[in-house]
Amino acid sequence: MCFLIKFCGLAVVGIVSCSANLASSCTFITLKGVDGTVVASRTMEWGTFDLSPMMTFVPAGTESSAMKMPDGQDGAKWVTKYDVAGVTMLGQMLFGDGINSEGLNVSLLYLPGFAGYQAYDPEQAAISLAPVDFTGFMLSQFASVAEVREAAQNIRVVPVVTPELGVAAPVHFSITDRSGDQVIVEYIGGVLKIYEKTLGVLTNSPPYDWHINNARNYINMRSVDWPEVDVNGVDLAPIGYGTGLLGLPGDFTPPSRFIRALAWTQTSRPTDGGEDTVHEALRILANFQLPMEATDQKLNPAELKVLKYGGTQYTVSYDLQNLRAYFQTSENPNVRSVDFNNFDFNALSTPLKIPMRDQSMPFATDVTPIR
Repeated sequence: MCFLIKFCGLAVVGIVSCSANLASSCTFITLKGVDGTVVASRTMEWGTFDLSPMMTFVPAGTESSAMKMPDGQDGAKWVTKYDVAGVTMLGQMLFGDGINSEGLNVSLLYLPGFAGYQAYDPEQAAISLAPVDFTGFMLSQFASVAEVREAAQNIRVVPVVTPELGVAAPVHFSITDRSGDQVIVEYIGGVLKIYEKTLGVLTNSPPYDWHINNARNYINMRSVDWPEVDVNGVDLAPIGYGTGLLGLPGDFTPPSRFIRALAWTQTSRPTDGGEDTVHEALRILANFQLPMEATDQKLNPAELKVLKYGGTQYTVSYDLQNLRAYFQTSENPNVRSVDFNNFDFNALSTPLKIPMRDQSMPFATDVTPIR
């Protein structure tokens, strides 16, 4: 059976340079367990400097605001409606991805060369967001993809510069809810684009409709080998396992990663849901880890700390049904988790951040038998 289409669904920022583009090669996938569990997962690549990712908990009722607008005015202000847990970066309340108490996930990925935001209008500053505000705003205010789809029509995302980058972050977004409904949101040429027909994966440039068209070049892919053929009385059998995926691109460009992510998700094993589905998602995303061992300091405009190990700073998987997040970091591949159901958001008066790179965690577990 060809892999297209099994599960309809969806799937940080950087400096425009060859090394930086490679170092910000995020990959997003979704899987669905047989019990209905929807799992939204992604890698976060950014090899130029350390994003200092923190697992952050924000209680409902928290007063929040967008970054200052280009003219120095205040942007949108809001009070969070739902509890939120997710990954913030650069020591700020800038969410790369997260989940809220209603099972909504929003993830931000890089879109260099194509992202173009709505023109800033001082008269509409009160409904305006910086690109990096979008994730946290949607997570804190809305319960479903349908609500986000409507809300996106009533806000403006404008080109506010992220100081650490020196530019307005060129990004796009995947939005998924616990029902499996998903959309991708992009701003292209100042126009809001919402893609409702999606393939369950997302990478980077070009825009999403290009990737959908490109996927048509790979509809021959399948999870089983091609059979032997007879040529003039000679039986020609496959020389080894894997002929169903002949032609699968192997490089790390966004179009190639998109096709590989689509192939692996559509040919993945059936999962029970819960941790079984998360396990499969993390196994798939292991194919997209980037080993960026050295980064040119000259590409670091803010003189932030260069990441010592790995371009993939973290991998995270959100179980939207059971409200759990599982993550790994470049420095420690051990999987850790946080559980909404075991965390008392009511005890928080302000957001709580915990380092994702816990140096006290062992790199490996010693299982040597004791004599």
